[in-house]
Amino acid sequence: MTAQAIDSPLRAEMQEELARMAQRLPGGAVGGYSLPEDCRFVADRGEGPYIYDTEGKRYVDFVAGAGTLILGHCPRPVTRAIQSQAEKGTVFFGTVSEPVIALADELVRAIPCAEMVSFATTGSEATMYAMRLARAFTRRNGILKFEGAYHGNHDYAQVGTAPKAPSNYPSALPDTAGIVPGVVPSLYVAPFNDLEAVEAILRQHGRDIAAIIVEPIQRGILPQPGFLESLRELTQRHDLLLIFDEVVTGFRLAYGGAQEYFGVVPDLATFGKIIGGGLALGAVAGRRDVLLASNPADRGREGFVLVNGTQHGNPIASAAGLAMLDQLRKPGFYEKLNDMSATFREEVSAIVMHARLPAVVTGIASLWHVVFAQQAPVSHVDMMRSDMARLRAFDAELIRQGVLVLPGVRRINTATHDATALSLAAEGIARAASKVR
Repeated sequence: MTAQAIDSPLRAEMQEELARMAQRLPGGAVGGYSLPEDCRFVADRGEGPYIYDTEGKRYVDFVAGAGTLILGHCPRPVTRAIQSQAEKGTVFFGTVSEPVIALADELVRAIPCAEMVSFATTGSEATMYAMRLARAFTRRNGILKFEGAYHGNHDYAQVGTAPKAPSNYPSALPDTAGIVPGVVPSLYVAPFNDLEAVEAILRQHGRDIAAIIVEPIQRGILPQPGFLESLRELTQRHDLLLIFDEVVTGFRLAYGGAQEYFGVVPDLATFGKIIGGGLALGAVAGRRDVLLASNPADRGREGFVLVNGTQHGNPIASAAGLAMLDQLRKPGFYEKLNDMSATFREEVSAIVMHARLPAVVTGIASLWHVVFAQQAPVSHVDMMRSDMARLRAFDAELIRQGVLVLPGVRRINTATHDATALSLAAEGIARAASKVR
């Protein structure tokens, strides 16, 4: 199927939809991202590695629901599970359903750090609860995070996430208006991959810090050898908790997530995306002694931590997650996905080199990214020093060429990115590279 011409008769209908979108939604968007105006479209359906707009144009999708869709769009086992559970009930607030119990069992089996699981609705909620649990358990208020790391949309996550200049470590500025000023001093920020900076902060402020929270792979930045292992050692030495934000890496790098992939086991880990099979679901997994603080029977007692939401452990999302995980356990699933992705990264790198773009292709497992710099970044400062304007121009051209990415954001492969989809994507990437050269 070819893309519709720009002057297609359907274009008028699309323009009308886009105009309505701009009138009804702030910025014409449903979240924190919006495409360049001349690249915007209205999604009609997803199928495997593709998204189709309302004009029938096909895009090879490397957004993949922010990583949720490891099986691509509308995998039959997952959609069947959703349909089956929807006929039995959609929400049982205050009562545990069978899919929730089964999913909790599987998460404890799969996740190295998991002795218990506490469900949430989103990954953002999961990181918020993990920080709350850590503060209550240690009776300290501070959280140490890394500059440029994204841990969700709540106040304690939106500090030092998208700075335009290096932070005044360990202090950082809020990334959004509306954050209560008193929140900011409790957040300590260090450069990713910089153990000396972490050690210096802990020497000075360790008695006030409850936990270190880290994305094992921070956006498109890989951990340097020994970095995660050293964080584990430092948290144990200073008697604080280590939290892995596995909302992206969980069940993505390996079935046991980054903990299995890198061989480092944290105290707590947060999950979202994949465990809901594409629907809204999140979880905090980890040590029993920490998670037991959220036992509802202890409400009103000292040290009790509230974890509560109408959709926590939603039965439809839990059923979808179980169906998703059942597919991921099939022999050779990750080897095939990761090998395919490594080959594709090499192909993209060859395209970039052939086009003589001043850029590098980085990534791991089924994640990849293009950075306009001389070498792969090791911190957010490196990302800031890269040519972000040129990357945005390149990414906008990718979308015009039928390769869907979020401008400036890492790209994600799914198990349905077969030879046909990847060939179409490579052709679009080559055309985009030649246009921005």
